[in-house]
Amino acid sequence: MVNDYDLLIVGAGPTGLACAIAGGRAGLKCVVLEKGCLVNSIYNYPTNMVFFTTTELLEIGNVPMTSASIKPTRLEAMEYYRKVASHFELNVHTYERVDSVERLEDGFRVRSTKMGGAPQEYRAQFVVLATGYYDIPNQLGVPGEELPHVFHYYKEAHPFAGHKVVVLGGKNSSVDAALDLWRHGADVTLVYRGKELSPSIKYWVRPDIENRIKAGEIKALFQTTVLAIESNQVLVRNIASGAESELRADFVFALIGYRPDFEFLRSAGVEYDPKSGRPLINLETFETNVPGLYLGGVVVAGPYTGEIFIENGRFHGQVIVDDVVRKKVDS
Repeated sequence: MVNDYDLLIVGAGPTGLACAIAGGRAGLKCVVLEKGCLVNSIYNYPTNMVFFTTTELLEIGNVPMTSASIKPTRLEAMEYYRKVASHFELNVHTYERVDSVERLEDGFRVRSTKMGGAPQEYRAQFVVLATGYYDIPNQLGVPGEELPHVFHYYKEAHPFAGHKVVVLGGKNSSVDAALDLWRHGADVTLVYRGKELSPSIKYWVRPDIENRIKAGEIKALFQTTVLAIESNQVLVRNIASGAESELRADFVFALIGYRPDFEFLRSAGVEYDPKSGRPLINLETFETNVPGLYLGGVVVAGPYTGEIFIENGRFHGQVIVDDVVRKKVDS
């Protein structure tokens, strides 16, 4: 079965939804394909996460967002984006994985697989890849990383109470996890390769983690790298001295960041600058080197995922749709 659309969007995060809203307002026939649930990355955030930012900076489609406090929670954000998608009657296909995006003479052929395994095929004049970056965690590249007690995502602390937990990383995700685990009864050791905690840590969290470390309530090893992970311990080395040691660990959280699916983007024809690793795009329209293929959201920045957030990525959709409309008029 072939489905024809003006604009096909891969990814149902805030940027993808914003793009679909803008497309609908411009009279384009749009569809959004998402391999997980709606705003899948937000769903996978820690259960009790609170956003860094305020509600108005998460809004899309000029629909106001409300929150019980200044900074919205993960649950409030998910409810908001569900209601926005419903309000605009967006055509979103969740649990449908995009397998390939192929440029044709008159547009694109997109092949996908639905949750039950049924193959789908779409034709679209324009395609936007707004696939985010949270689905692929960075890897340590050490023996034992694949063991079942090693996690690259953190949800909540309860299952780890009373256990020895090693948290790897020194930025917001790892610090938030270390504090939450400690507050719920885990024996926590934080391991970070830097000389000190990252300067990007939220200003209201920094005093908390620094005081916990100073009091010895959370142990911290700086300038330390992981050599291997075993069933009940982590082998580490101090970068400065070269000394190696063993840390008891019932569970390990390797919260060292995430990256876009560069392989998928390259398979669609997207080219990257060999030095910076950034995609070759028109920064005024977000169109890639492939005519009619656009990037939206964090994938615009390549490996520099800290440059794009919901706050600025939500505006990409209107920019892209404006360019699509111009191209349709010119054609």
